[in-house]
Amino acid sequence: MEFTAQEKYEFKRLLEDLRSKSGRGTELISLYIPPDKQISDVTAQLRDEHGQASNIKSKLTRTNVQSALESVMARLRLIPRPPPNGVVIFVGAVDVGSNKTDMYSKVLEPPEPIVTYRYHCDSSFLLTPLEDMLADKKTFGLIVLDRREATIGTLKGKQVEAIKHLTSSVPGKQRKGGQSSRRFQQLRLIAIHDFYKRIGDSATEAFLPIDRDDLEGILIGGPSPTKEEFVNGSFLHHELQQKILEALDVTYTDESGLYELVEAAQDRLLDLELTQEKLVMRRFMKELVSDKGLASYGEKEVRQNLTMGAVDTLLLSEDLRKTRATIRCTNASCDYAKDETRSPNSPPPENCPKCGSQLEITGEVDIIADLSRMADESGSEVKIISTDFEEGAQLYRAFGGIAAILRFRTSSV
Repeated sequence: MEFTAQEKYEFKRLLEDLRSKSGRGTELISLYIPPDKQISDVTAQLRDEHGQASNIKSKLTRTNVQSALESVMARLRLIPRPPPNGVVIFVGAVDVGSNKTDMYSKVLEPPEPIVTYRYHCDSSFLLTPLEDMLADKKTFGLIVLDRREATIGTLKGKQVEAIKHLTSSVPGKQRKGGQSSRRFQQLRLIAIHDFYKRIGDSATEAFLPIDRDDLEGILIGGPSPTKEEFVNGSFLHHELQQKILEALDVTYTDESGLYELVEAAQDRLLDLELTQEKLVMRRFMKELVSDKGLASYGEKEVRQNLTMGAVDTLLLSEDLRKTRATIRCTNASCDYAKDETRSPNSPPPENCPKCGSQLEITGEVDIIADLSRMADESGSEVKIISTDFEEGAQLYRAFGGIAAILRFRTSSV
């Protein structure tokens, strides 16, 4: 299953929330049930676990574990058979501070089928199988080289990783005294061939272990004729040789050359999130300095433009950690209410400015969900931008994580 940007963001936030939960002992239960697993078999195991939990010495831990198991079994009675992708259940007494715990429960169908049945009891929830589903498995092999050095790396999702850097012993074009020109040239060609072979062997070691379905292709960069010599010389393993997508001109052959290669291969990578996010951020930056000025940033300005239907593309940083809260007066005879954007460290609402009574939060929604809803209502496209690349990090740091490309110029820019 392919995540939409919104689904991926929501799934990440769910994992963050689950990751923040902790128990005092081994009291948190994680249950992964594959689609072909019989619910009756799972229930039978849980009954057995319930009986064994009576041997736990700590009365509090024993009570919490048994309560969690009873809660899971009650949930399973509502699930006659697992859904197509299986089901994951998280239950346990979560530490909420002040020497108190609260029974937490979450049931979800994962975005991909569960392969292995897992019952896990610990002080934190088992999230690795879900985190693996979220990881972008598409991988590109990257090689940049000239006759002096080479760097091998990968592009996985939005991350460029350098794996190995090699330097050559190829002599310069000027021969040393005492050598014939033909002999010197012959030695030089042998050294070049040996260096290409070392690059090929190192690349094969790096790329061949990658799952064949996950390795989308290999990109090679360098000056001419070096890159062509390497490609045409078939220095890679025959399976990898067939994966070569393109040989492109790049200036650098160190780690920075890997990033330059990714930039040069944008046409090949157009379906990747990384490329799409870079392109839309460059479009925003271009509009920012353009005479037309079809760019807007800052929550207040972007909200106004969304309300006017002026937003073509809404840009939101995936690192935004804010909510949009509805705040009302607790005095039943007072009609004071307001909407307010809050951060995790925002103080509690103050007293009502109309009557002096206490204010309370009556509703709260994630700010990305709130702005995305407004964008959907006005037919605007939503792009949730990663901070894994420079322009994405700049959206978060310099523009507060909220920006827009407009359909037409407004006063709210």
